Amino acid sequence: PEQIGGQYALPSAFDAPTEMMKKVTPLFYQSGYLTIKGYDEDTGEYFLDIPNKEVRVGLMESLLEDYVPGIEEGSMSIVSKLYKNIKYGRIDEALQLLQTFLSTVPYTENTNYEGHYQSLLYVIFTLLGFYDVDIEVRTAKGRIDMVLQSGGVIYLFELKLKGSAAEALAQINLKNYPERFALRNLPVVKIGIGFDMESHTLADWAIEKQE
Repeated sequence: PEQIGGQYALPSAFDAPTEMMKKVTPLFYQSGYLTIKGYDEDTGEYFLDIPNKEVRVGLMESLLEDYVPGIEEGSMSIVSKLYKNIKYGRIDEALQLLQTFLSTVPYTENTNYEGHYQSLLYVIFTLLGFYDVDIEVRTAKGRIDMVLQSGGVIYLFELKLKGSAAEALAQINLKNYPERFALRNLPVVKIGIGFDMESHTLADWAIEKQE
């Protein structure tokens, strides 16, 4: 998925005529979902971001409902609490909420693969305002499913659709994924998540902190 907000771009990337649009950035800018909040004189790039909290919440609601049709009423309040727990480092509580939230997502055939959940988590975290989030991050020994940096902490996520949280965490340690971020000199939290293929939500998770 394309990142929304929190990015630098040249005018040609966000002010293109409708008939020449190749990405969603011009559409979001021209509709007011993105606004200019800064300018880099060295590169000629503008910093685009979502204008305010109200627009962010509205955008998050509309896009999540598009991405997960039939989502249950009340799920958005769960997502809001999820944001607060991640922001303040309460990861176990955040994953409990994530488990509840995903259980409200209607089942479809295309949810039976790991990439679906990876993309869904990326969409949720990005729309909540966690811009320093990426998927399939390369390391010397493999790829980390997802990396999120928030509050001076780096969170490494390994997801297993046909495996346990313990197996996911073991993979992080076996391939020494934290080494990829050693130069940032920040604490790392390793998170292994196992998914339940019947309930289509988190089955279990394991958290390990590394200072």
